[in-house]
Amino acid sequence: MLKIVVIYDSKYGNTKQVGEEIIAGIKDTMGTQAKMSKVRQINFDDIIAADAIFIGSPNHFGKATRSIKKCIDELGKINLNRIPVVVFDTYIGGDFEKTVKKMEKQLIEKVPALKVITPGLSIKVKGVRGPIPEEELSKCRQFGVKLAKPLKE
Repeated sequence: MLKIVVIYDSKYGNTKQVGEEIIAGIKDTMGTQAKMSKVRQINFDDIIAADAIFIGSPNHFGKATRSIKKCIDELGKINLNRIPVVVFDTYIGGDFEKTVKKMEKQLIEKVPALKVITPGLSIKVKGVRGPIPEEELSKCRQFGVKLAKPLKE
């Protein structure tokens, strides 16, 4: 069974919900054990034992939150040889995909042993507190289904 750790930062629950929907999409196609972990509560032993890592952040003025950036820096200090990684973000305005691209760049620079397996996912939220529109939640689940194939390999 595939073990996935989802690390996220989320003030209003929107980014967490995106992670849950991605995992639901993966579970639609294969056996998966997922552990959701708020960034400030991560257990690095869980990360070391994972088969894949997902990292999600709200778009914070075009960047990941400070906690997520610090977490990525910390991941660079442990041995994570070729573990697949996927990033995602939530946004409310015109910064579509800006945060995921910056997280991917930081991962490549700080944790080159990880393997970014697909471009990240950006999900639009209605207003700061949400909710996430149904069509955006559907994208999350479809993204999870799409991820199942490269994760099996």
